[in-house]
Amino acid sequence: MVRRKEPRRLSAEEQDLWYRVVGKTTRRPTRPEAAPLAETVPPKAVQPRPPIAPFQIGERNRDAPSPARSVPAMVQRPAQQPVAMDHKAFTRMKRGKLSVEGRIDLHGMTLDQAHPRLTGFIMSAHAAGKRLVLVITGKGKRRDDYGPMPVRQGILKHQVPIWLRSPMLGPIVLQVSEAHQSHGGSGAFYVYLRRNR
Repeated sequence: MVRRKEPRRLSAEEQDLWYRVVGKTTRRPTRPEAAPLAETVPPKAVQPRPPIAPFQIGERNRDAPSPARSVPAMVQRPAQQPVAMDHKAFTRMKRGKLSVEGRIDLHGMTLDQAHPRLTGFIMSAHAAGKRLVLVITGKGKRRDDYGPMPVRQGILKHQVPIWLRSPMLGPIVLQVSEAHQSHGGSGAFYVYLRRNR
């Protein structure tokens, strides 16, 4: 059997203090009742889903594209970006006629190795007043896409344009474009930097 402790009683001095505090308090005003909704919105009608076509377990869905191929690759997005630099210089750059002032080769690096190298290279090139640099990513290794999670070919090629538009590098990068065949073609990017002020 567990013995319960008797609650401690207030002394006469504590009781007197309590009653003085309680005597100075006022009742809080009550909140007004919320007005009832004037009009209730009827729920939307639920549309029936189309029936699922019969399938065998383990069978591939031939109608749906692979998720890795359904989203446009970031390497295609620089070509879709509007031209932010001088059109004449852009045309010369696309033809490989502008001189490249610096280059970095990210071949064989992991994402963890390539990201800080690229950031440091772009920042130092901008600080040195360079305008056109070449970032070589390679085209990526061809692999068979048999896994449940598709993997993009050329992870650096896909990731570099994202890094170049990041809050750290975006303000100093004016234009990103796929390199001319003489500078590596689809395995490299021209990065045209803003003027160093």
